[in-house]
Amino acid sequence: MIEFLNLRDITESFGGEIEKAVERVVKSGWYLLGDENKAFEQEFAQYIGTEHCIGVGNGLEALTLIFRAYIELGKLHPGDEVIVPANTYIASILAVTECGLTPVLVEPDPETLEIDPTKIEQAVGPRTRAVMTVHLYGRCAHTDSISELCKRYGLLLIEDNAQAHGCRFGDRRTGSLGDAAGHSFYPGKNLGALGDAGAVTTSDPDLARMVRTLANYGSERKYVFERRGLNSRLDEIQAAVLRVKLPRLDADNARRAAIAALYRSGIDNPLVRMPSETEPGANVYHVFPVLSPRRDELQKHLADRGIQTLIHYPIAPHSQECYRGRGLLKMPDLLPVTERIHREELSLPMSPVLTDEEAARVAAAINEFE
Repeated sequence: MIEFLNLRDITESFGGEIEKAVERVVKSGWYLLGDENKAFEQEFAQYIGTEHCIGVGNGLEALTLIFRAYIELGKLHPGDEVIVPANTYIASILAVTECGLTPVLVEPDPETLEIDPTKIEQAVGPRTRAVMTVHLYGRCAHTDSISELCKRYGLLLIEDNAQAHGCRFGDRRTGSLGDAAGHSFYPGKNLGALGDAGAVTTSDPDLARMVRTLANYGSERKYVFERRGLNSRLDEIQAAVLRVKLPRLDADNARRAAIAALYRSGIDNPLVRMPSETEPGANVYHVFPVLSPRRDELQKHLADRGIQTLIHYPIAPHSQECYRGRGLLKMPDLLPVTERIHREELSLPMSPVLTDEEAARVAAAINEFE
């Protein structure tokens, strides 16, 4: 079996350093908001290229805290609209609606599978206050035109960087391109912890302070609560694990890119389409998606040959029961590109421990599909 993602082998590839980091925390007797957290926040902020990093409980809470903080700072108000890609993981949209804001869904570019920059301006209305880009599948969704549009209309630019740690736009990294970014360190991410974990990055000191306050029950001083916050903290064990993994992230991403190149050169089947290529560094291949009008048959074909795949994601957010018919979303009457992607997308095995031979076997099996 070629596994979609073998987390055990990834952990073992660090040669015991992860176990040593965990043991260090266990023996320290300090498990929350300690030295490991402080060190990781500094190291990750430096890596991303922002002034501040705030460790939080998970990626969803990272995004939610950004919107909550902007509301507390008076830059957003309930009922304001946030432009988001229509094809994304549900967390991107949950963070918006959780704060009483309205997601405005915009179709993706069918060649890149990222939000279509040419369609964003059409979605701007009198209540629009922010744009959220999602670097889906590990590919940079940012463009100069998106930055220019946000400046022209006075909109906040927020990044969902859950899937794109280490991705670049020119000489900058995703997570530093907008006003703030949310990160997930779910174990399967390019930079993954041993459990749930997340972070917010920003160079805005007021936002950073507010996010940190809200994530700590709304408190800056012990037992004094200026805001109605929540409990969202990156624990010391996860911070220590992430500190071990961060220095190798670029090398791991380079290995992912090498696997992607093998897929691109090896797959040759008219029933299977791959998204367009990017500039070097602009895709860290959290996922390698292919599209096929016979997706389910292709998945079975690969499974029968011992190749595990996943679907990201089988149901589009606007079709999920939690949003259907409730008036919480704003969108066009039809989202044909989004629905086609969710109907046809299949994710191939991808990880830094996948071998060249395994990648060649996957490509050969796809070419046999007819």
